[in-house]
Amino acid sequence: MIESALPAFSLARAGHWFLHSGIHEPSGGFSRFYRSELKRNLPVSTEISGYAAMALLFLYRTTNDSEYLDEARRTTDFLAGQAWDESLRIFPYEHPSPTVESRHLAYFFDSGIITRGLLDMWRETREDRLLEVATAAAHGMSAFWNGRDYDPILTLPDQRPLPRTAQWSTSPGCYQAKSALAWWELAVITGDEQLRRNYLNVVESGMRTCDGFLAGADERLSIMDRLHAYCYFLEALSPLLDRSDCVQTYSDVVTEAARYLRELAPEFVRSDVYAQLLRARVRASHVIAMDVDAAREEAAALTGFQSDSADPRFDGGFIFGRRAGVLSPHVNPVSTTFAIQALEMWRAFEAREYDACLQPPI
Repeated sequence: MIESALPAFSLARAGHWFLHSGIHEPSGGFSRFYRSELKRNLPVSTEISGYAAMALLFLYRTTNDSEYLDEARRTTDFLAGQAWDESLRIFPYEHPSPTVESRHLAYFFDSGIITRGLLDMWRETREDRLLEVATAAAHGMSAFWNGRDYDPILTLPDQRPLPRTAQWSTSPGCYQAKSALAWWELAVITGDEQLRRNYLNVVESGMRTCDGFLAGADERLSIMDRLHAYCYFLEALSPLLDRSDCVQTYSDVVTEAARYLRELAPEFVRSDVYAQLLRARVRASHVIAMDVDAAREEAAALTGFQSDSADPRFDGGFIFGRRAGVLSPHVNPVSTTFAIQALEMWRAFEAREYDACLQPPI
C-alpha cells in the first residue's frame, strides 16, 4: 500500500515509476491504473497510452535519457499497430476490445489524445507511419459528428452514439476542445485548413457554453471531477492566447476553478486538478499576471501527492487524490503525467526560463 508522500518532488523517481512500476504492459500499452486491492492492473487504455507516450517524451527531452525515448516508441508502435482499427479509422477505448470487462466503444476525447501522442513522437522520428495513422485518426473523428455537436461515445463496430447521461464524460461540453487540439497540431504540420477550422469551431462553442459546465454536477463533491474536465478547456485554449477573447475566458476559468478547488479540497481533491491549474497559470504567465502565492500553494499541495513506498508499483508515481483527509490507494499515469509537467513548468517559471513555460500541455 501507499505509505506516505515525499516532502520534495523528484522527477527521477517519477520517471522510474513510468519505466519500472509494471504499469507499462508488455504489449507497449499502459494500464489505466494498478488495482492494489486486487493486486493487478486494469486493462490497457488507449487514451492513457497516448498520454503516457507524451509523458515519456517529456522525460526524454528534460533528461536526455534515451530509455524514455525507447519506451515512448514502444508505446506509439503499439498505438499505431495493435490498437488502431484501420477499417473503422478509430481507436477502441481499451485493448483488446471488447472483453468481459469492457464494451466495444470509442471516445471522441480519447481519439484526440492518442492522435496527439502519435504526433509528438512523429516530431522526434519523422516516421511516416505515425503521421499516416494520426492523419487518418484525426479525420476519423468526424464519425462522432451528428450535425449539431460531437457525440462523446460511439458503440463499435456500428459507430452509433451511446445514450448520454449526467456524467461529464458521457455528454458533450467545453472539455472536448482539448481533444480537438489534435486537429490544430496536425494542421500546423500539414497545412490542413479544414482541421484548423474544426478546432476553432469547437473552441468557440466551448467559449459560449463553459459558464454552465460546473453546474452540471449532480452533487457537490462531483464538482471536483468536473473541475478536472473544466481545466481541459484551459489546455485547449493555450494556442490562442494571442486573442483577447480567449485570454479573458482563460482568466475567468482559472479564477473559478481555483475558487472551487480550495472550497472542496478539505473534503475531496484530485491531484490532477492541482497540476492542471498550476500548469495553466504558468502557460499563460506571459499574458495573465501570475498569482504567485496561489501557484506556490498549488505546487506544494501537488508535491504532497508523490508516493513514497517500498512497493515499486507505487513509488515515485502520483496518487489520484484524497477524500476526507485519506489518500486514495491508486497511482495512475494521468495524475503522474500532469504532475511532472506542471512541477517542471513551475520550476522553469521560478528560474525565469520563460521559453519552457510556453510548452504545450500534455
